[in-house]
Amino acid sequence: MKTAIVWFKTDLRLYDNEALIKAIAQSEEIIPVYCFDDAHFETTQYGFKKIGNYRAQFLLESLQDLDNSLRKMGSGLVILKGKPEVEIPKIVEEYRALKVFAKREVAFEEKQTENLVQTALFKLRCELETFSTSTLYHAEDLPFAIKDIPDVFTTFRKKTELDATVRAVFKAPITITSPEIPEIILPTLKELDLRFSSIDSRAAIQFKGGETEAMKRLNHYFFESKSVSAYKETRNGMVGEDYSSKFSAWLALGCISPRAIYHEIKKYENENEANDSTYWLVFELLWRDFFRFMFKKYQTKFFLYSGIKSDKVNSKALNKKLLSQWINGTTPSEFINANMLELKKTGFMSNRGRQNVASYFCNELNMDWRIGAAYFESQLIDYDVCSNWGNWAYLAGVGNDPRKHRYFNIEKQANDYDKDSSFRKLWLLQNY
Repeated sequence: MKTAIVWFKTDLRLYDNEALIKAIAQSEEIIPVYCFDDAHFETTQYGFKKIGNYRAQFLLESLQDLDNSLRKMGSGLVILKGKPEVEIPKIVEEYRALKVFAKREVAFEEKQTENLVQTALFKLRCELETFSTSTLYHAEDLPFAIKDIPDVFTTFRKKTELDATVRAVFKAPITITSPEIPEIILPTLKELDLRFSSIDSRAAIQFKGGETEAMKRLNHYFFESKSVSAYKETRNGMVGEDYSSKFSAWLALGCISPRAIYHEIKKYENENEANDSTYWLVFELLWRDFFRFMFKKYQTKFFLYSGIKSDKVNSKALNKKLLSQWINGTTPSEFINANMLELKKTGFMSNRGRQNVASYFCNELNMDWRIGAAYFESQLIDYDVCSNWGNWAYLAGVGNDPRKHRYFNIEKQANDYDKDSSFRKLWLLQNY
């Protein structure tokens, strides 16, 4: 019997999951697995948990939802915990699997783990086959080789839009043939050395993990509320559920694919209208692609203080007092404080807020931008390695910004984007 393992990572979905579909097509039986990688639950060199409470909760919900969906098809999810390069080969031996199907990684640590697993599997005469499942445009369809991708987004976008097309989605399987898979036992937050944190009731949205919830959100934002038709005008908002799509958390864990969103946009445009706003959502998905391809091109450079530039001055020393004020929302700036409190109490922050607090960190506090990026990594529900580190490098002036030094006038930004102080009042009530 030809048995294959499907190793789920940040692709926790059945719809438009090429690794899963190819595994089903090439095998007689498949074993879906997810491995809680010990390295993801350690404290980083910057002093923060790699995965914080909010993101861990979202992950557990997403895995439970994936298991529910798999069971309806005659399968289920096997949960492993430890080092993937140890645990994946063990399950390969247990089921005598000939092949492991998985999502292809681009960021440095993830790529290292993938290589370690591949080496361990090679010794067992088991093949690891990976698929590019997390971008809107497939890397093979780009009008340039990875090493030649333009470092300026606008150049990348214009040529890609002109010369590349978005591939069709892979439909979700109807049935999956698996041996009997025991009932799922997910680790508790306590076992992961974390604790439950309820999302503050003032949150812009109460995120819940899983493909089911991702599809609900998609349907709400497009077809129930038609909010997508005003996206370009409202996307810089800061209060409420529908000023932006809020797809980011589900995209980050792969509960939905960018291609699925793209094709729903096209469906929406056919049924309703195509305008600047519907295009702008595709534009934002392209930004996400851009950072992924930049990580393929530059590998470790986005984790260096000098980023992808070579002319950055020496790193600034850590100031623990200023860092604490920034994290806890006790800086001299009310606008920064409101945004940082939102992040601390909900695991989310608006795009406008993120740009401002990152600019403040780099320009006003003059600290190593990677400390800020590492705090975001720990705190954000929608943390995505390429988008997070790529955007922080951009704001720090060591990434893909063609303008060398982007500086935000925080007070002007507050007046422009929180004119009536409603956002500041929401989070700093006692001060108003």
